[in-house]
Amino acid sequence: MGLEKKSALLEDLIEKCGGCAVVDGGFATQLEIHGAAINDPLWSAVSLIKDPELIKRVHMEYLEAGADVVVTSSYQATIPGFLSRGLSMEESESLLQKSVKLAVEARDRFWDKVSKTSGHSYNRALVAASIGSYGAYLADGSEYSGSYGEDVSLDKLKDFHRRRIQVLVEASPDLLAFETIPNKLEAQACVELLEEENVQIPAWICFTSVDGENAPSGESFQECLETLNKSNNICAVGINCAPPQFMDNLIRKFSKLTQKAIVVYPNSGEVWDGKAKKWLPSQCFGDAEFEMFATKWRDLGAKLIGGCCRTTPSTIKAISRDLKRR
Repeated sequence: MGLEKKSALLEDLIEKCGGCAVVDGGFATQLEIHGAAINDPLWSAVSLIKDPELIKRVHMEYLEAGADVVVTSSYQATIPGFLSRGLSMEESESLLQKSVKLAVEARDRFWDKVSKTSGHSYNRALVAASIGSYGAYLADGSEYSGSYGEDVSLDKLKDFHRRRIQVLVEASPDLLAFETIPNKLEAQACVELLEEENVQIPAWICFTSVDGENAPSGESFQECLETLNKSNNICAVGINCAPPQFMDNLIRKFSKLTQKAIVVYPNSGEVWDGKAKKWLPSQCFGDAEFEMFATKWRDLGAKLIGGCCRTTPSTIKAISRDLKRR
């Protein structure tokens, strides 16, 4: 299936959902709820090594909650990260592919069950392979600053992402999801890689924001979106892991800057301290607030809405309930 037909899968899903599809929620958060120990440089990806069945269980929980798109557990799964743990190249690539396989197996098992039930309100979900930013691999919080240092060039970022993208593409997800991109340079690297590798799977690119106006690097989103808007490989653009209080303004901003579908999946509003490796108290959205704001975000122009860190299946259930009710 070529790029055009793959892109149509997402367009058709959004249409079936009444104009706005639901993305799943915080993966690491739910792993921790189930007792997983993920205080590790690999973060949630450590469960690919230690407990793959738990990963599948979390996917199932989000599907049951109403997610139309499930995102794989590969956000912080990188070949350099696995190699640093003493794994071989073959083992590292196998774990990356496993992240897609687990999500696909959960999706297929869930759909096989509910599709036989009359009157259900579910859609056959799409699987998006998560590709975290270079800063996520560094695990130093730089995905929230955009400061990678002068020695990090366009070519270095492409070299970092290339093999991971190749391996994930070989696993045949429905979508690629580039997440928490903090600057224009890395967004450009991702777009150029998709073209250089002739990737036939559509992708979305999500930035984050620490001020509700710009990318963490300080660059305007107008600058950041220039390259993305010209790419046929990019089916959607948006924001993830930023406070929900920022979404109204950012959706309005993106609506003026792009014709691509807009995807937003904010965190709960808590602030991550990358150096201390902990969440700091802040003004948070609970499930009731997410439910209340989901239709507003849709009406402002978002085509895909979900949750990121510190959101759970109950959050996604609330979002799904709200969007399907109105």
